[in-house]
Amino acid sequence: MKRWWRSHSVRVRLTLWYVATMVIVLGVYAAVILLFVSRSASESLEGQLRRDFQLAAATIYRAPDGSLTWDEPEQIVPEQDPLWVQVWSLDGRELLFRSAEAERLHVSESQALAMRAALQSVTVQGEPVPIRILSRLSGFRAGSERFVIQVGRSEGPMREDMRQLALVLVLGLPLAVAVAGLGGYSLARRALLPVERMTERAQSITAERLGDRLPVDNHDDEMGRLALVFNATLGRLQASFEQMRRFTADVSHELRTPLTSIRSVGEVGLREHRNDQQYRGIIGSMLEEADRLASLVDRLLTLSRAESGQAKLSIVDVDLRDLADNVASHLGVLAEEKRQSIVVEGKESPHVSADRLVLRQALISLVDNAIKFSPAGGCIRIRVSETPQSGVVDVIDTGIGVDAADRARIFDRFYRAGDGTAQESGSGLGLSIAKWAVEANGGCLTLEASEGSGSTFRITVPGLPQAARRRVAG
Repeated sequence: MKRWWRSHSVRVRLTLWYVATMVIVLGVYAAVILLFVSRSASESLEGQLRRDFQLAAATIYRAPDGSLTWDEPEQIVPEQDPLWVQVWSLDGRELLFRSAEAERLHVSESQALAMRAALQSVTVQGEPVPIRILSRLSGFRAGSERFVIQVGRSEGPMREDMRQLALVLVLGLPLAVAVAGLGGYSLARRALLPVERMTERAQSITAERLGDRLPVDNHDDEMGRLALVFNATLGRLQASFEQMRRFTADVSHELRTPLTSIRSVGEVGLREHRNDQQYRGIIGSMLEEADRLASLVDRLLTLSRAESGQAKLSIVDVDLRDLADNVASHLGVLAEEKRQSIVVEGKESPHVSADRLVLRQALISLVDNAIKFSPAGGCIRIRVSETPQSGVVDVIDTGIGVDAADRARIFDRFYRAGDGTAQESGSGLGLSIAKWAVEANGGCLTLEASEGSGSTFRITVPGLPQAARRRVAG
């Protein structure tokens, strides 16, 4: 059953649900109508019996010869239906009077009803139709005698009306359900039409056509919001595909350069016989390119682990001043090769909660970038400061700076600003790794506006809570 249900389209299932709901609603409605009409007809018949009782009591009297007689209502009121009337003695044992209608519709249980006269009417099986009888004690006009007067009404007309109403409802219910089903199918088809159009458009979207978007008929309804969400998803996929293509192209270019250099150096070395010193030089050049290739692969693996969430942090208390001194000492040799100096500034020693190795990698990448892009004889400053909420490290160089057009993409992988010769020695991954390392520790890395030449990269990391600061100070 479940497989059969799922094998149908949403449109058919919605229609079936709608039809089932209509069957239940119309069935309940028909039952309520029948119950209401039946009770109304029964109450109407009950009221008619009470009026018949009053009319009988007013028209029956004792004749001079002592017998009971009456002024027949149909003679007084022509439109009055014949009355079913019987008069019994007070104990209900002797029948004193019977109308012509009572003689025609004989009821064998009438005496038993007369012997236990009650305020409520009783339905009994008459011949040939059921009849409702009301038996009460009453006297006649201008007399003090009391008798049991019975009045009755056939339930045949009422039951015939109820049968006709039930027939109309039973015959009308399938027609109403059929009309509702057709209407429900049409409504479902119209409501799901945007989904069909979105499906057709989605089937035509491929990796080469990620710029296409699903049609949006109404931005405010559910289908429109669904289409907007899909379009936003397609936009993110398109951006990811474009980034992947750029990444693949950049990686291919970056890997090709050292591989080509290694191959070229090897081919040149094999063209003729050389002495040991020359072969050592060739092998040394090949090893330099291999180191460059290994460094590039390591950086790519670092970014890959960062994006996949596999990099695990070891959060400890980090002294930013001590970290700055360590990085300055570590990269001092590279700066000396270009006759540059690295200076650590600031009197504060802010403490932050971070992964020391990851944060150190970010600072190393920034200082290494400053060394590459600063001219010979320049100065790289590492300025340490703090605010009430965070610790701050600024890396300031004296290089050519970053153009306004490049600032938005300076942290993109493989992106290298400017056209100086220094950029050829880099892979374009340092700033990307630095940005990830800082953000992984809950901080942010920004390129600040600099006065004059050079660039200022600022690391901001949330500081320790007040209680932890007091423990460190103590």
